[in-house]
Amino acid sequence: MTAEEERPAGDLRTGQAIEATIEKAVYRGRGLARVGGRVVFVPRAHAGDRVRARVGEVHAGWAEASLAEILVPAAGRRTAPCPYVPRCGGCVYQDLGYEAQLAAKEGVLRESLLRAGAPWEGPIAVHSSPEEGWRLRASLHVAAGRDGLRLGLREEGTRRVVDLERCLQLSEGTNEAWVELRTLLTENPKLGARVNGIDLLESPDGGARVAAVTTTLAPRQATALLRASPPERLTGLGVEVGRGRLHWLQGTPFVEMNVGPLTLRVHVRSFFQANRFLYESLASTVSGLLPGKGRVLDLYAGVGLFALPLAARDGGEVVAVERALTAVEDARANVRRNRLEGVRIVPTDVRQALAATRPEPGERIVLDPPRTGLEKEVVALVADRRPAAVVYVSCDPPTLGRDLARFAARGYRPDTVRLFDLFPDTFHLETVVRLRPA
Repeated sequence: MTAEEERPAGDLRTGQAIEATIEKAVYRGRGLARVGGRVVFVPRAHAGDRVRARVGEVHAGWAEASLAEILVPAAGRRTAPCPYVPRCGGCVYQDLGYEAQLAAKEGVLRESLLRAGAPWEGPIAVHSSPEEGWRLRASLHVAAGRDGLRLGLREEGTRRVVDLERCLQLSEGTNEAWVELRTLLTENPKLGARVNGIDLLESPDGGARVAAVTTTLAPRQATALLRASPPERLTGLGVEVGRGRLHWLQGTPFVEMNVGPLTLRVHVRSFFQANRFLYESLASTVSGLLPGKGRVLDLYAGVGLFALPLAARDGGEVVAVERALTAVEDARANVRRNRLEGVRIVPTDVRQALAATRPEPGERIVLDPPRTGLEKEVVALVADRRPAAVVYVSCDPPTLGRDLARFAARGYRPDTVRLFDLFPDTFHLETVVRLRPA
């Protein structure tokens, strides 16, 4: 052993080799161990693993370490089906069996709520998904260098692009389009060297598939190069040049998503849930958790995934608040197409919309904010309206816990918690929580 390895366990130093048993999973795909009373976080280590790790950063009361070797594997471990694990940073749970993944995510959710001061001791209904082919949208990174062009995802913990031939999260059609895009960029070095990224969006049935290529080339040059040999697997192709100017070269930038009897159009740059197998169940769950009559405020409404089914079911007024322009245009088109006169699209900031809309008795509210969660002011504005119920859809357990604690301080507490595994094999998870007046 080196001098660093011989140090007392509680006196951790950067570079020190340690052995520890992982107690539990915590958010972002890390395992928590204790060495000499100090908490140590080890990425890609799972509850029950006995590991050897190398200490990285040391902080007051806790430390980060990198996984060096699994000495005794946890009961749920398996060989990852993807050859790019663990180099690719996408699937930190793929070396766990799927049931073990779901158990880990439920534990992470409970731990996150507890740490935020919003503990939940009741049952959590878990909605599972097939592990392969679930992803409807993806953002690919491009890197061109002396070792050639790489098209794929980020290497874990770095900005280096892992060149992928196939991703198990995607359908076969999208993987084939991925290969065609790589060929296009490789055969056009001027284009490949100036592409920053590619956004892909596919319809649930695989019948439509569109891509938006972001480049620093001049519009005329980018357009000429992309039109020279467009990928056959794409039904739509566009290029973004300059300051967000998207030029559409073939097809349309939209795909269609069915939600029960409704059909929604979605722009390649509009937000929409990524899992083809669960987005309808997510929408019906949100709708089902808001029984009764009365106006619904759908805040951060996107293209109308929740607003339109609620309006179709209740026939009442739904106010959908959304700031992103492409999503606003999609939502308006979806209201017209599905002939839902009760939906009003408000293209503004959520705070402004709440301040400008007078509360109504029996009002119900849907919240689906970005990963950063709700601003403290928004929590106050929502709670002060005294809605009959609030349904909060969250993709980030720590910010969800923080916001639930803030709601609790204003008299609103959860009575239902559901976990949707919209992102199998990754550390991400979606949570649906209903809050009612305490």
